[in-house]
Amino acid sequence: MDADSTRDDDRSAGLGVQVIARAASVLRVLEGRPEGLSLGQIARETGLARSTVQRIVAALATEYFVSEAQPGRGVRIGAGLARIAASIRSNLTEILHPHLLALRDEVEETVDLSILSGGSGVFIDQIPGRQRLVALSGVGERFPLHCTANGKAILACFDKGEAAALIDKSLAEHPEHPLPDRAGLMREIEAARSKHLAFDLGEHGIGISAVGIAMLDAFGRPVAVSIPAPTHRFDAAREKLANALLGLREKMRGAIGRER
Repeated sequence: MDADSTRDDDRSAGLGVQVIARAASVLRVLEGRPEGLSLGQIARETGLARSTVQRIVAALATEYFVSEAQPGRGVRIGAGLARIAASIRSNLTEILHPHLLALRDEVEETVDLSILSGGSGVFIDQIPGRQRLVALSGVGERFPLHCTANGKAILACFDKGEAAALIDKSLAEHPEHPLPDRAGLMREIEAARSKHLAFDLGEHGIGISAVGIAMLDAFGRPVAVSIPAPTHRFDAAREKLANALLGLREKMRGAIGRER
């Protein structure tokens, strides 16, 4: 292969990477926006030209990764991408479910598995506790990042700038949960980065407290596990629950994880 051909191949490869990066930026701004966005809104949020956004959206729509804008509806995540996401969730739950079950048997409290979606966390698996009074949430339910144990643990997977942007998204998606002390939250996230534990002491739901951990999987996505319990029982067992979660974190590192 001559030098000119090599340069042409390098240029083509570079353009291909750029196209993929731009398509990824479009998909990211659509994440967590079930109502969709107009082409103009996508252009503003990505910093791309509207004509570029239009071409990318058209290409993604042919693969059913997005649904193109229609009268009264914006561009939205499509069924093709949803199927891929469902496959990823299924793999995670299949790998981690036995570990979650063992943790539930150890602590006898509910154990939740969740992932990041836009400015929210989403429960993808749950093992109910063995106690008479337990804390339960529905699989598929979305929850705020800024006032939950698993959400704070997810935030701790990111650097300060990224975490701050996610907090803003969380507040926008969950206005019913205002943030009274942003500086305090940032201190909690910093502590979670070093100690690998995050706490919700009745912030998200009255009478319910929780401890959570999170880590990045092999694809760089945050995966969180939390143990919620009625506050009176949580307070008495806080150290035991925290230590049990840290033990699970070591198992997760071998099963799915990478350190950031």
